[in-house]
Amino acid sequence: MANTIHIVNGDAVVPILTGSGIEGDIIVWREMLCDGPVYVKVGSDEFWKKRLDYFEKELDVSKLEYFDKTIKELLKLEDLSNYNELVMWFEFDLFCQVNLMALSTFLYKNYRKTITYNLVCSGKVKGNEKLHSLTDFSPEDFKELYNNKLKLNKTDLEYAKECWEAYAKNNIEKIAAFDYSENNKFSYFELAMKQHLKRFQTINGLNEIQNKILETIDSSALTAKEIVQNLLIWQHQETVYGFGDMQYFLYLKKLHSFVQINEEKYFLNAIGKAIINQ
Repeated sequence: MANTIHIVNGDAVVPILTGSGIEGDIIVWREMLCDGPVYVKVGSDEFWKKRLDYFEKELDVSKLEYFDKTIKELLKLEDLSNYNELVMWFEFDLFCQVNLMALSTFLYKNYRKTITYNLVCSGKVKGNEKLHSLTDFSPEDFKELYNNKLKLNKTDLEYAKECWEAYAKNNIEKIAAFDYSENNKFSYFELAMKQHLKRFQTINGLNEIQNKILETIDSSALTAKEIVQNLLIWQHQETVYGFGDMQYFLYLKKLHSFVQINEEKYFLNAIGKAIINQ
């Protein structure tokens, strides 16, 4: 029997994996590297410093809380001597794919020949056009996902590292030019990066998400919560961002110069209307 360690993309997956009866220890990846500053050397002091500062200043998460929930969990990956099988459980969207790139980079740096590396990445399901998240599956389904996992070699991890480096350097030309479809083990990298490119500025100086927020506000007087709910519906139907409501609240907060608030309802000010009309 293999000594297995599972790395899952969020806490919601833990009870499903546990209920499946698949044996092994579980580590939860609690980061969202698709937002905020990153550093190319994953797990380095500079990498953690940038993330600690971002969570504290932008998301009001204390450095102690971030350490306990995120860094402390991932430090367990520094010593994998007790394991001979590792399985990463991630999803198709931008949120997950960037995290997967970073994790693969970290594993490449600490590669061990004695470990079999594997990937379970949810998305396409035969006979269904909808892309599926891991939480769409039952514990029984997880057994099948596990049996069909993809084995990754060191070259695969190195390719993911190169993808991460292109993303982390945040150069739109280099990201657009990089071939994210070269390795079929990571079949959703290309989809995610095409979505990411829409977060760079458009002709009016705002990106796709910022424009969508202003359009949503322009169409009806809504509260912040209602705006975010509309964004989550749009995301589910038309994009593969995979963001949580916290991220959209942050986007909304940063558009204060384009809006005014009256009785908790958001309206476009003159600048916001000019942007929309343009």
